[in-house]
Amino acid sequence: MIITRRALPRRTFLRGVGASLALPLLDAMVPAATPAARSPLKPVRRIGYVFLPMGCDQSRWTPPGEGRLGELSPILSPLAPVKEHVSVITGLELQCAYPGSHATSNSAFLSCAKAKLTESSDYYLGTTVDQVAARQIGQDTQLPSLELAMDLLQVVGQCDNGYACAYQNNLSWSSPTTPLPAEAHPRLVFESLFGEGGTATERRAALRRRASLLDSFTESIARLQRDLGPEDRGRLGQYLESVRDVERRIERAEAGAKDNTVPDLDRPMGVPAAYADHARLMFDLQVLAFQSDITRVITFQLARETSNRCYPEIGVPDPHHPLSHHGNDPAKIARMAKINQFHVSLFAEFVAKLRAVPDGQGTLLDHSLILFGSGIGNPNIHDHTDLPIVVAGGAAGGHRGGRLLKNAKPIPLANLHLALLDKVGVNLDRFGDSNGRMDGLFEPFSL
Repeated sequence: MIITRRALPRRTFLRGVGASLALPLLDAMVPAATPAARSPLKPVRRIGYVFLPMGCDQSRWTPPGEGRLGELSPILSPLAPVKEHVSVITGLELQCAYPGSHATSNSAFLSCAKAKLTESSDYYLGTTVDQVAARQIGQDTQLPSLELAMDLLQVVGQCDNGYACAYQNNLSWSSPTTPLPAEAHPRLVFESLFGEGGTATERRAALRRRASLLDSFTESIARLQRDLGPEDRGRLGQYLESVRDVERRIERAEAGAKDNTVPDLDRPMGVPAAYADHARLMFDLQVLAFQSDITRVITFQLARETSNRCYPEIGVPDPHHPLSHHGNDPAKIARMAKINQFHVSLFAEFVAKLRAVPDGQGTLLDHSLILFGSGIGNPNIHDHTDLPIVVAGGAAGGHRGGRLLKNAKPIPLANLHLALLDKVGVNLDRFGDSNGRMDGLFEPFSL
């Protein structure tokens, strides 16, 4: 790699054997003599969607009051360290998900479209909002979009009340007939971000020949750092250490899997044994993907609808899906709420990590909008009204967090999708079953 005193291109890569390393935004990527170097850079806009499975206990989800987000509810209490960056929204609905089911909760969340009732491969839904965004803001990146999940198990056939399993296996659809499978294995996600050329098998072999991905870039990194200023060197060093840390954790998980003779069917081999460790690793890969501008659009499914995953690490040995059909049993509701709070805590850590990463004149969180929520409100009755929804980030796009928006009448979730698309530069008149835009999230707000 040849480094000159001229500004580095924004799409600068370091290249090694079977791998490439995109760089984060550095001051050296702006020519010193240009007006852009003396004024804030136009930030890259990013959008992410994190899916919460099987709704929530709404009595423990909805915070008290309205307007200013003051006291947090029990489930949302982990958001306290990032409260000023998040908004909680009530009263959103998915009418297109009725008659209520888990399959349509998952399929309608990003499509706001009615799924064709079929058990076969003639399924039909709608293009999801993430793919609408990817067509416009994802064309200049290595990956137009990134689809992630926590469960490798992709069941086939009929999964829920006559609906094909494709509807709850996949959050993202590039067309009404084309679901996009999500990846749950951290190693394969890592390779998709940093691998270059050849088949997946060839890339894995190349990675095994090295102690670390970064080893093949040692000389190029040293040359690059000599030409960077102190702030850029620190920023680059932090990014490289993050990459190395993620890779180490993947390697530890793979080493530990060798001793696991009875793998969890919901957990792919070679991932951390604990759900939280796996989720944190997947969230950290998302931070790296945004930081290096490999993609600007990400979807992440924290678990499939009807997942029977248990959470013994938080004292809940019961399978999640049966707990969601609690029959108004207070003990079961309390255990379900504990799972809800656990998922929120992992999302809160992700938001904090985005806030900690510099990006131009702000942070990754400032330049990203992240929608977190579920397609079900009350899971006990498969209700798709009053969905649990949180929006994080986006200060540079006009989102001021620390607010609680309570809609007096139900409005389509599609209205929120339209508003978020606007803020990342994707302008549509309609999406799904929208009947307007939910602009209140971006209106001036006094705390």
